Amino acid sequence: MSAGGTSARTYVAVFAALLALTGVTTGVSFADLGVLNTVVALAIAGVKGWLVTAYFMHLRGSSRVVWVFAATGFFWLGILIGLTFSDYRTRGWLGTPAEWPYDLGARKR
Repeated sequence: MSAGGTSARTYVAVFAALLALTGVTTGVSFADLGVLNTVVALAIAGVKGWLVTAYFMHLRGSSRVVWVFAATGFFWLGILIGLTFSDYRTRGWLGTPAEWPYDLGARKR
Protein backbone atom coordinates (compact mmCIF):
# COMPACT_ATOMS: atom_id res chain seq x y z
CA MET A 1 0.00 0.00 0.00
CA SER A 2 1.08 3.53 -0.61
CA ALA A 3 1.72 5.92 2.24
CA GLY A 4 -1.48 7.47 3.49
CA GLY A 5 -3.67 4.86 1.81
CA THR A 6 -6.20 2.63 3.47
CA SER A 7 -4.74 -0.61 4.76
CA ALA A 8 -6.03 -4.07 3.96
CA ARG A 9 -6.91 -4.49 7.64
CA THR A 10 -9.32 -1.56 7.39
CA TYR A 11 -10.97 -3.03 4.31
CA VAL A 12 -11.41 -6.38 6.04
CA ALA A 13 -12.85 -4.66 9.14
CA VAL A 14 -15.32 -2.66 7.01
CA PHE A 15 -16.28 -5.81 5.11
CA ALA A 16 -16.85 -7.65 8.41
CA ALA A 17 -18.97 -4.75 9.65
CA LEU A 18 -21.04 -4.88 6.45
CA LEU A 19 -21.58 -8.61 6.90
CA ALA A 20 -22.53 -8.10 10.56
CA LEU A 21 -24.98 -5.34 9.65
CA THR A 22 -26.50 -7.58 6.99
CA GLY A 23 -27.03 -10.20 9.68
CA VAL A 24 -28.58 -7.58 11.96
CA THR A 25 -30.89 -6.50 9.14
CA THR A 26 -31.97 -10.10 8.62
CA GLY A 27 -32.54 -10.56 12.35
CA VAL A 28 -34.55 -7.36 12.64
CA SER A 29 -36.74 -8.44 9.73
CA PHE A 30 -37.94 -11.40 11.80
CA ALA A 31 -38.61 -9.27 14.90
CA ASP A 32 -41.98 -7.61 15.28
CA LEU A 33 -41.18 -3.97 16.00
CA GLY A 34 -44.38 -2.58 14.56
CA VAL A 35 -43.85 0.62 12.60
CA LEU A 36 -40.20 0.70 13.69
CA ASN A 37 -39.26 -2.19 11.38
CA THR A 38 -38.91 0.15 8.44
CA VAL A 39 -37.14 2.83 10.47
CA VAL A 40 -34.57 0.38 11.86
CA ALA A 41 -33.99 -1.25 8.47
CA LEU A 42 -33.46 2.13 6.80
CA ALA A 43 -31.10 3.24 9.58
CA ILE A 44 -29.01 0.10 9.15
CA ALA A 45 -29.04 0.59 5.36
CA GLY A 46 -27.87 4.17 5.85
CA VAL A 47 -24.94 3.03 7.99
CA LYS A 48 -24.02 0.39 5.41
CA GLY A 49 -24.26 2.96 2.62
CA TRP A 50 -22.02 5.33 4.54
CA LEU A 51 -19.44 2.57 5.07
CA VAL A 52 -19.40 1.74 1.37
CA THR A 53 -19.10 5.36 0.24
CA ALA A 54 -16.57 6.33 2.91
CA TYR A 55 -14.17 3.41 2.57
CA PHE A 56 -14.70 1.50 -0.68
CA MET A 57 -15.38 4.62 -2.76
CA HIS A 58 -12.58 6.50 -0.90
CA LEU A 59 -14.78 9.41 0.06
CA ARG A 60 -13.38 9.54 3.58
CA GLY A 61 -9.97 10.88 2.61
CA SER A 62 -10.96 12.92 -0.41
CA SER A 63 -11.14 16.67 -0.92
CA ARG A 64 -14.16 18.84 -0.16
CA VAL A 65 -14.99 19.15 -3.85
CA VAL A 66 -15.58 15.40 -4.04
CA TRP A 67 -17.77 15.65 -0.93
CA VAL A 68 -19.82 18.38 -2.60
CA PHE A 69 -20.36 16.26 -5.70
CA ALA A 70 -21.30 13.22 -3.60
CA ALA A 71 -23.77 15.34 -1.62
CA THR A 72 -25.19 16.68 -4.89
CA GLY A 73 -25.78 13.11 -6.06
CA PHE A 74 -27.62 12.26 -2.84
CA PHE A 75 -29.62 15.48 -3.12
CA TRP A 76 -30.67 14.52 -6.65
CA LEU A 77 -31.60 11.05 -5.42
CA GLY A 78 -33.78 12.69 -2.77
CA ILE A 79 -35.50 14.78 -5.43
CA LEU A 80 -36.23 11.69 -7.53
CA ILE A 81 -37.58 9.75 -4.55
CA GLY A 82 -39.70 12.73 -3.50
CA LEU A 83 -41.19 13.08 -6.98
CA THR A 84 -41.89 9.36 -7.12
CA PHE A 85 -43.72 9.44 -3.80
CA SER A 86 -45.69 12.52 -4.78
CA ASP A 87 -46.78 10.78 -8.00
CA TYR A 88 -47.81 7.69 -6.05
CA ARG A 89 -49.66 9.79 -3.47
CA THR A 90 -51.69 11.74 -6.05
CA ARG A 91 -52.64 8.88 -8.37
CA GLY A 92 -56.28 8.69 -7.24
CA TRP A 93 -57.03 12.40 -7.32
CA LEU A 94 -58.40 12.39 -10.87
CA GLY A 95 -60.34 9.17 -10.52
CA THR A 96 -60.77 6.38 -13.02
CA PRO A 97 -63.44 6.35 -15.72
CA ALA A 98 -66.16 3.81 -15.03
CA GLU A 99 -66.07 2.46 -18.52
CA TRP A 100 -63.78 3.22 -21.44
CA PRO A 101 -65.57 4.06 -24.72
CA TYR A 102 -63.48 1.52 -26.59
CA ASP A 103 -61.26 -1.41 -25.85
CA LEU A 104 -57.99 -1.54 -27.77
CA GLY A 105 -57.26 -5.10 -26.72
CA ALA A 106 -60.48 -6.70 -27.99
CA ARG A 107 -61.02 -7.59 -31.64
CA LYS A 108 -64.42 -7.94 -33.19
CA ARG A 109 -64.99 -10.76 -35.64
